[in-house]
Amino acid sequence: MSAPTPEQNEAAQWWATDVSHIEPGSIELRGRPVQNLIGDVGLVDMIWLLLRADLPSPRQSALLEAALVAGVDHGPQAPSIAAARMAATCGVGLNSAIATGVNMLGDVHGGAGQQCVQMLEEIRALHLDGDDWDTAASEVMALWQARSRYLPGFGHRFHPVDPRRDPLLRLTEEAVTAGVVAGDHLQAALAVERALQQRRAGARPVPMNIDGATAVIYAELGFPAPLARGLFVLSRSVGILAHAWEETGQGRRNKGPIPRSVLPARLTSAEPLSVEESAS
Repeated sequence: MSAPTPEQNEAAQWWATDVSHIEPGSIELRGRPVQNLIGDVGLVDMIWLLLRADLPSPRQSALLEAALVAGVDHGPQAPSIAAARMAATCGVGLNSAIATGVNMLGDVHGGAGQQCVQMLEEIRALHLDGDDWDTAASEVMALWQARSRYLPGFGHRFHPVDPRRDPLLRLTEEAVTAGVVAGDHLQAALAVERALQQRRAGARPVPMNIDGATAVIYAELGFPAPLARGLFVLSRSVGILAHAWEETGQGRRNKGPIPRSVLPARLTSAEPLSVEESAS
């Protein structure tokens, strides 16, 4: 084989990456031959390897897997799922139906985990500077709620208590006891819950939701805030695929957001959207 030309070397450097290296007869992922990974490394460990360039410990892997499992689906009323189901009836194929759902995961639907990690990091920073957890949480909460009345990762418009919270936090607490994670982000999140409980004494509680509980895990495992959203996208893609596939077997065409027998009401200027409606 002839030596590469300067142009070929330039192109190779343009696309140089530490994630993977491909040559004829060779595929390396983070420097590891793929044939050594197949059958020995699970999907969760592979996600960790590609993002972090090493393999997790069994306890780290189990904690990450729990977070990924918890976020796979939240029913057809979730915009990402509903959009994927509608797309699947339009003849676009599963790949486009999945992409439609994934593209719904924005700052309001799907982005709260990333935002919650950022908030927990700010609380942790104040704690490391000398504040106790409750004081640090109150100060950061005030800053966040000066911008929005919603605190990312807390409260749920459907569940009084998100059923995914307790098992995820229990596993995190066990990981702290075992020395797998430090527990700072868990303490920050629990401090936010305490502050909300005291502030809303006698009212409906605002406990951690799935975004908050998974944010705790992702942060404890050392994933930067943007990856909290990326990992949620991976998780929710499983549910999106399942719903899109089921919809393809229903025989419906051009499924809309409401049954055809229901006509949308006329919205006049005398009927403004509430804050919750406009944000949902």
